[in-house]
Amino acid sequence: MGQRCRLGAAKSRAGARHPPAAGGLGGAGTARARPPRAPVLLLFPVQLGSARPGRAVLPAPARGAASGPAAAMSGAGGRAWLALLLLLLLPGPPGLLQASPRYEPTWDSLDARPLPAWFDEAKFGVFIHWGVFSVPSFGSEWFWWYWQKEKREPYVKFMDTNYPPGFSYEDFGPLFTAEFFDANQWADILNASGAKYVVLTSKHHEGFTLWGSKYSWNWNAVDVGPKRDLVAELAASVRNRTDLRFGLYHSLFEWFNPLFLEDATNAFKTRKFPTSKSLPELYEIVTKYQPEIIWSDGDGNAPDTYWNSTGFLAWLYNDSPVRDTVVTNDRWGAGSICAHGGFYTCSDRYNPGHLLPHKWENCMTIDRRSWGYRRDAALRDYLAIEDLVKQLAETVSCGGNLLMNIGPTHDGRIAVVFEERLRQVGAWLKVNGEAIYGTKPWRAQNDTVTPGVWYTFSPKEGKVNAIFLNWPISGILELGEPRAKLGETQVNLAGYKELLKWVALGEKGMVIALPQLTPQQLPCQWGWTLQLTDVN
Repeated sequence: MGQRCRLGAAKSRAGARHPPAAGGLGGAGTARARPPRAPVLLLFPVQLGSARPGRAVLPAPARGAASGPAAAMSGAGGRAWLALLLLLLLPGPPGLLQASPRYEPTWDSLDARPLPAWFDEAKFGVFIHWGVFSVPSFGSEWFWWYWQKEKREPYVKFMDTNYPPGFSYEDFGPLFTAEFFDANQWADILNASGAKYVVLTSKHHEGFTLWGSKYSWNWNAVDVGPKRDLVAELAASVRNRTDLRFGLYHSLFEWFNPLFLEDATNAFKTRKFPTSKSLPELYEIVTKYQPEIIWSDGDGNAPDTYWNSTGFLAWLYNDSPVRDTVVTNDRWGAGSICAHGGFYTCSDRYNPGHLLPHKWENCMTIDRRSWGYRRDAALRDYLAIEDLVKQLAETVSCGGNLLMNIGPTHDGRIAVVFEERLRQVGAWLKVNGEAIYGTKPWRAQNDTVTPGVWYTFSPKEGKVNAIFLNWPISGILELGEPRAKLGETQVNLAGYKELLKWVALGEKGMVIALPQLTPQQLPCQWGWTLQLTDVN
């Protein structure tokens, strides 16, 4: 970490999101509207009386008045015709007649689509893994696979000890009750975290949908368990109570779906599962809930051609209700991860530590061992707020977004440990948010002299932000990267009013005297930001 970061290419990794290592429609609220098209200006007087809607009528000549070309160019009618002629001859405003680009169902075309700017500016989001796996809440959200397919001893023993013989995974469905689920409360917690977007698992690899999908009969939250459209409720609350962008995770494959298993047996030369199940679900959630993030996952080792991923993405970018603002990730089939799509995720908990040439996201978990809620988790399994601030600073300084995961309980609660961590991150961002939101990578990502210092750049303010994770006992912080200028450079501590004193170390580097503050006087407790002007 003490070395200056290099520009590096993302290392391609294939496969679905791996299991953790052992050891405004339909009640969904109103989505953000598309930017209005450039208006057409009418430069001539119109009458709307007898015209059909949307048609303009030029003034008719008065009774007895002359008619014909000569008369048309005189009087009020002439002025109107002249204005119309000028309107047709003069070039319109830039972009007036320019149609939105159309994308072809090929990776070359789809990969050329610019990523909507809001995503890079957001920097921080919250991931929510919630489903039937939240009922056993043991070991991992991969519970069904580990128990039935791999037959791992802890999972088999857990079932033999706590459930009667013959109990199936489907029997957990009615126990996924969500009786304490309060979408407004969740939205308020998400808002307090400082996150700018949220991604909910609409369907994980178990195949259970959190909305009443007509393509998942009797294995969805409306037919079984809560008897509620959980996606619609959270979408509405997030949009009505916060400024967060709402997104949905969707697993392409399902572990034990007979149609998928049949296709896999046929080496994916048949496509029964994607055409009748997976793709219809994707179109359904986009048209019904209008998510601004589609977080795909779980290719089941099938290529993108089996999933028709490029066909879906072409529709999403060209014709869907979220075509102007939607962002997507890179998990659209075997070989696509870290190579194709909107932003790259490359692997779970991906944090390269250096600048990448493509926008990326670090999806990670507060619980070190699981994405879903675990009743068997110990306190040491949860990342501390210091760890989370460190991950956020490292990720953003290297050009990434941080997607921080929580796992609610089967009855719909966000456990207090997750709520505390989210509120702590939000408190930190209230003080240090200028060093995160809307920033760009600086010429150096971390300091070459003092470990634990990460840089970002605020283009609007022209400031370099130095996020340091350890407050020096001496009260003196040495930075090796800034080029300070006497009489021009100013140094501020975020959350502290007075300017700080500093001394330049030749052409490069500076020493900064931090204020002498008691722990109670510190602007925050887990990492601090110096804002530097004129240090390039």
